[in-house]
Amino acid sequence: MLQAALNAFKLPDLRRKLLFTLGILVIYRFAASIPVPGIDQTAFNDLLSKYKIFQLLSLFSGGSGGFSIVSLGVYPYITAQIAIQILLPVIPRLEELSREGEAGRNKLNQITRLCTIPLAALQAYGQGVLISNSTSLIHNFGFFGGNLWSTLGFMTVLTCGTMFLIWLGELITEGGVGNGVSLIIFAGIIARLPTYVGSALSSGNLTELVALGIAGILIIAAIVFVQEAQRRIPVQYARRVVRGRLTQAQSTHIPLRVNSAGMIPLIFAFSIVTTPAIVASYFQPSHTNWVKNVADFFVNTFNQGNAVYWILTFVLVFGFTYFYTTVQWQQQRLSENLQKNGGFIPGYRPGKHTEDYLNRVLNRITLAGALFLAIIATLPFLARPFYGSNNSLPLGSTALLIVVAVVLDTMKQLEAQLMMRNYQSFIR
Repeated sequence: MLQAALNAFKLPDLRRKLLFTLGILVIYRFAASIPVPGIDQTAFNDLLSKYKIFQLLSLFSGGSGGFSIVSLGVYPYITAQIAIQILLPVIPRLEELSREGEAGRNKLNQITRLCTIPLAALQAYGQGVLISNSTSLIHNFGFFGGNLWSTLGFMTVLTCGTMFLIWLGELITEGGVGNGVSLIIFAGIIARLPTYVGSALSSGNLTELVALGIAGILIIAAIVFVQEAQRRIPVQYARRVVRGRLTQAQSTHIPLRVNSAGMIPLIFAFSIVTTPAIVASYFQPSHTNWVKNVADFFVNTFNQGNAVYWILTFVLVFGFTYFYTTVQWQQQRLSENLQKNGGFIPGYRPGKHTEDYLNRVLNRITLAGALFLAIIATLPFLARPFYGSNNSLPLGSTALLIVVAVVLDTMKQLEAQLMMRNYQSFIR
């Protein structure tokens, strides 16, 4: 990995792309330090340490830490992307666009960006209500009984911050190296690492720090192993006539990944499992006793200190891994494309038999990927007997999964760029 990075810096065009990517990330971190007008950052940091839900939203939104103009991060955009992907097989027009090549993908991206705006505005309003109900950071917030212009200004600032980050991410994707949106999340997580290390060193517990370091290395190794694991299905292509010429028979393979869903099931599961507590917190200040009691029940039940929260997280991550993998698999139509191109799996007839075989293999290997993701998601709860409930581990495993996945994807793209230039020099 280090050798590939050094080789990339030796090439002028790749060096320019890497420096461009770093420059965009610096701009993002600068924007993350600009606070929202009228917010007491010290009081918000106290709120962040008190309510774990804000830490979780900060993680998936890009981890800006303080309440800055980009506090929503790219989370609304990720939500819109997931929704569009799920709706592809449901809405015929969207499915047609996905088959129209580059023009269709550009149209889908435009639809995704348009859907991001109302989602970002809705999330900004929800966070404003949650903060105003929990503390006195925001006064007179809301459309009913609050300051209308102050509420609209708050929502506009955060929504514009999200769209600004999406624009930065697209700049990285087009002119830099790696997926821009993923790198935005990656930079937000990594930026908090010095704070975590500093707090651990200041505690003076060297044994605990070493144990956490060893546990982190083992988790990273397990993540890399599962992320790169794949089942290779052999495929044969028979001789056929192409443009009047007889081609030779070929042998290749189909790489079926153990974790085809990536980190999407985690985002799905955490979004759903945290929603009841967020919605219920809106009704906690109610003066009606039964409404307040019901709200308190949901807030306490769906709290990270409750076992119900983690059991539901495990079940949802497991289920969403299968669901998202199935959705992606159906969109690929692999058995149909193999049959059209004259390919077949030895021992299985093309068509229905091949499709059934691939589905069986995919279901078996996805079981390992789903269990792995579910264990990673609930690792903070499983590790409590060793590290306690007040340790900084609760976001560690999920953050490590995101970081490792982004690094692996970026390095693959970098190595592909290097390989392409090697082939160009060979041809010349």
